[in-house]
Amino acid sequence: MAQSEDGGLHIDPMSQFLVKPLFGGEMGLFTITNATLWMALAVGASSLLLIGAVKQRALVPGRAQSVAELLYGFVRQLVVDITGEEGLKYFPYIFTLFVFILFSNLLGMLPYSFAVTSHIAVTGVLALMVFVTVTAIGFIKHGAHFLGFFWPKDAPGPLRPVLMVIELISYFVRPISHSIRLGANMLAGHAVLKVFAGFVGALGVFGVVPLAAMVGLTAFEFLVAVIQAYVFAILTCVYLNDALHMH
Repeated sequence: MAQSEDGGLHIDPMSQFLVKPLFGGEMGLFTITNATLWMALAVGASSLLLIGAVKQRALVPGRAQSVAELLYGFVRQLVVDITGEEGLKYFPYIFTLFVFILFSNLLGMLPYSFAVTSHIAVTGVLALMVFVTVTAIGFIKHGAHFLGFFWPKDAPGPLRPVLMVIELISYFVRPISHSIRLGANMLAGHAVLKVFAGFVGALGVFGVVPLAAMVGLTAFEFLVAVIQAYVFAILTCVYLNDALHMH
């Protein structure tokens, strides 16, 4: 929030998404940025919880160990429910995705933090990794028969070529929808919070109204942060199930 040239109030909700070098200078291939920092913090925080908390392997778990075990059991059951026991060999990959996105989303809610999952450059890479991995699993497991996934053999003959084109388009659009769903939700939520924060300072004593709305939106955004990590993981499981069982 800043004063515009004509003296009015100018709220720029998109400035919080700018990627900037941490130590000044020009952006380069190996420049350490605010995005780099917060991704590293997400990895560090999740590692601290999942490795440090269960290091003692206490029979009566403490709070941190209980949270770590809860996350582990929750994602494991998710994988089994969607892909079956056969999908458990890919559980570490799905669990890593879920935990990284969850911690990135939650850390992005802190004041003066950076929401890395609001950038398609981040979510796009994660979604593309899932797409390539799942496709490779499909061809490794089924060989050329995996191409039959795109051929609707139960459809009427004249419609099969048309449906095949639709299936191909739908399949290759997966990484786009997978990444945009996460990135757009995080970006929109943070932008709205920024706008309401600007109104709080602009309206003075009447700012209590947008402040109350901001409190409610903040609680809602925490819920969205968790749900979006879950949605990304569950879609990954669905795509993996298609590659494993071709239905």
